[in-house]
Amino acid sequence: MNKNESKYFNTAIKMDQAFLELLEKKDFAYITVKEICHEAGVNRSTFYLHYETLDDLLKESVEYMNRHFLEHMGQDSRNFVNKINDCSKDELYLITPKYLKPYLSYIKRNKRLFLTAIKKAKVLQLNQSYSQLFQHVLMPILDCYQVPQEERKYIMSFYIQGIIAIITQWLKDDCKEEIEFVMQVIQRCIKQPKGNL
Repeated sequence: MNKNESKYFNTAIKMDQAFLELLEKKDFAYITVKEICHEAGVNRSTFYLHYETLDDLLKESVEYMNRHFLEHMGQDSRNFVNKINDCSKDELYLITPKYLKPYLSYIKRNKRLFLTAIKKAKVLQLNQSYSQLFQHVLMPILDCYQVPQEERKYIMSFYIQGIIAIITQWLKDDCKEEIEFVMQVIQRCIKQPKGNL
């Protein structure tokens, strides 16, 4: 990375961080480009050099947060993906406190961003993120359970949309319920499969 690329990248990170800090204090609808620039220490023309709209910054900020979350979960998730084909079926069940608690804690810490992301799911193309998850993690799990190809997209839509619906409701209620309660609700709705799905 040359000096100009590095400067461009660092400025983008400053704006992501400024945006996320503002989002902790107020709703997305009330955040202005002027505030982001002031918070990041950049001028307005720099903002428009990076983004066309605030939605573009929101999309990048969600990606930035997801990268940080994946870095946080890093080793565990890499180890899990590497051992999918060799582990027992019990280990393939991801609806456990080991996986849910860090994810729900992360969502609660960043609830304004996630609520905004859900409201703007189309702009953020969240379905693409889930599609990548489906390909890299969930498809190998479905292989292990020998789920027929033609059923997979329906089964995964059911699971993913169900969990998203629970998390969306929790976010709309300002994450008032304890994380343990939300985990129990998700686990009650999605029972561990026995044998084949």
